[in-house]
Amino acid sequence: MKSTKDIAALLDEPACEHNKKEKSGCAKPKPGASAGGCAFDGAQIALLPIADVAHIVHGPIACAGSSWDNRGTRSSGADLYRIGMTTDLTEQDIVMGRSEKRLFHAIKQAIDTYSPPAVFIYNTCVPALVGDDINAVCKSAQERWGVPVVPIDSAGFYGTKNLGNRIAGDAMVNHVIGTRDPDPLPLTVQRAEIKIHDVNLIGEYNIAGEFWHVLPLFDELGLRILCTLSGDARFREVQTMHKAEVNMMVCSKAMINVARKLQQKYGTPWFEGSYYGITDTSQSLRDFAKVLNDADLTERTEALIQREETRIRKELEPWKARLKGKRVLLFTGGVKSWSVISALQDLGMVVVATGTKKSTEEDKARIRELMGEDTVMIDDGSPRALLKIVHDYKADILIAGGRNMYTALKAKVPFLDINQEREFGYEGYQGMLELVRQLALTIESPVWEAVRAPAPWKVKNKEKSLFESPHPNLLPQGEGAPTLNSAVSNIDEEASNG
Repeated sequence: MKSTKDIAALLDEPACEHNKKEKSGCAKPKPGASAGGCAFDGAQIALLPIADVAHIVHGPIACAGSSWDNRGTRSSGADLYRIGMTTDLTEQDIVMGRSEKRLFHAIKQAIDTYSPPAVFIYNTCVPALVGDDINAVCKSAQERWGVPVVPIDSAGFYGTKNLGNRIAGDAMVNHVIGTRDPDPLPLTVQRAEIKIHDVNLIGEYNIAGEFWHVLPLFDELGLRILCTLSGDARFREVQTMHKAEVNMMVCSKAMINVARKLQQKYGTPWFEGSYYGITDTSQSLRDFAKVLNDADLTERTEALIQREETRIRKELEPWKARLKGKRVLLFTGGVKSWSVISALQDLGMVVVATGTKKSTEEDKARIRELMGEDTVMIDDGSPRALLKIVHDYKADILIAGGRNMYTALKAKVPFLDINQEREFGYEGYQGMLELVRQLALTIESPVWEAVRAPAPWKVKNKEKSLFESPHPNLLPQGEGAPTLNSAVSNIDEEASNG
């Protein structure tokens, strides 16, 4: 079980821009506030995309959640990460002191059944409270079967999801990274005219396979990705991260401690960037060339950017005409709170407000840079607050996570999912085409006109009230009296106006 000192050290992240004063680390959530998930949740979703590892949840069955494919990340091959494994602790295991034994046998079963290159053990609240020594169990199992068994002490009561992300990153730095050197570059991919550079991406999760839109650009430029921590990653790739020449931090909210510790331990420089939108994609590629300080790479990068931007802007023209000027309420967090703004502005759309509940101070500074100092930032994600913003700022669409979908649909507001549950990838130049397609399909769907119109029975009741009266003789007569056609026309006009 982690001590208070260990947790404080993780919260006090020196690489955070706002952490420059005494006691200025990441703030704990206020009592009663929604934290967006516990530390265990954060640790698991940060490492679950490592596709060939056996991920075992040490705790009651409920902590395992919906086990099969419970995150939108995609793998190019291995799918062991999609299988939920748990020790399924019960009251009898706790009372009789059998939980450590169950964990040991669970590790054995995972190794015997799936022969994974490694096993990750996620500690949860119950075994942490009763004092299970998962470090000792993992060490014993590793010596017994010769397979790396990595303890991730991430009990939910330690703190927020963000803390869990950092606990996961810390486990990789302490137990995995630096335990193996990269494979030699195959002769078949070596090019005499191009120097190959090894790089890492930290906090890239390949949601809906979106990083595959960007990967061909790296191949063309001669940038070999040793590891993406952790989207579509393999255990042997995580082991080699210490040999990269530069690291790119994609989601600073999650694993900034990994980038900082790799710089401290191995001298690897790092920068933060995004692949959402044309502008940010181009800038991230330029930053790689800049940090690597390779003149030839810089020249080839500029040529690639010019070619790709020309191509994609031409393909986006028909869509931009349909979306230009549409007003968007963006409620997400982390890197997406500012990177998606850039993508939407590339399309000529207007972002009226953005959510910052899970954003760092650096994220907020980028938002102000993109939207101005008077931009509206939302911390309150309650349905009432979101719908008030939609109404006050006349938003045409709400872009948010899946939990806000029903809020939007009940209010008859177009909705697009931007978080990890989505089925479409939006990264890179090619991802922009999918983004505009989904935006147009959502906003222009005929369902909104149908659901916003008065119900048919209400229209019929209005019509009936005009032509039925308990005193037929009192209906207007003579010149100037409303005719049947004019009355129906009035009804149609009222219906069309809602």
